[in-house]
Amino acid sequence: METDLYLPVKRHLESLGLEVKGEVRGCDLVGLSGETPELVVIGEMKCSFTLELVLQAVERTAACDEVWLAVAASKRGRGREGDPRVKKLCRFLGFGLLAVTAMGRVEVIVEPEPWKPRRDGRRRSRIVEEFRRRKGDTVVGGSTRRPQMTAYRQQALLIAQALAPAPLRPRDLKAAAPDAANILQGNVYNWFERIERGVYGLTDAGRAALVTWADHLQPATESIDAASWCGVGGSRFAQDQRTGRATKNRG
Repeated sequence: METDLYLPVKRHLESLGLEVKGEVRGCDLVGLSGETPELVVIGEMKCSFTLELVLQAVERTAACDEVWLAVAASKRGRGREGDPRVKKLCRFLGFGLLAVTAMGRVEVIVEPEPWKPRRDGRRRSRIVEEFRRRKGDTVVGGSTRRPQMTAYRQQALLIAQALAPAPLRPRDLKAAAPDAANILQGNVYNWFERIERGVYGLTDAGRAALVTWADHLQPATESIDAASWCGVGGSRFAQDQRTGRATKNRG
């Protein structure tokens, strides 16, 4: 019960130099310091870490200097109080977090202090890069249980469209798909196959992908036309395939 948490939490706050009383104007506990000006501390307790506990604490923030959350420690150490996201949330809100064991021992999980989030420059740049490279708004927000139309997949589909008529070289695709060489060599989706050195074609899985993602394909006038590349960059492989010569271009 929540009342079982009261005395251990009270003793802990008293060890910090506070005078503590329970159930003061709707607060589970309130602590005051003997300093001038006085420090007002409010504590809220629950048997486990819940959204309701956080919402109660948020309501208290305007009336105090510090907020402590206290929960019963899980017996196997798998409670939410140990979740890194919970700790981060408490730091973000400036709340302290205590875990009270069945024996009455109090463990300080998070200290109540203003938190200045540390910027993750690498993650930020990846988000911005993905946003800028993605063409259009192709994914409905919240749809996490289906494959995402990322910038990478968009380029892979563009390449698959180009390879559908005949094989091509990466350099023939680079103008429309800047990462063509890496995508073809990485072959994450198994859509492509190497026909010969420096020449790639489309697999059955790639052709199936063109059907699956048909709604997201570029119009024929905007996609890469294999025929239009036969005279660009010296690639004659596609032309040779169509004329039946299948001659290898060593350039």
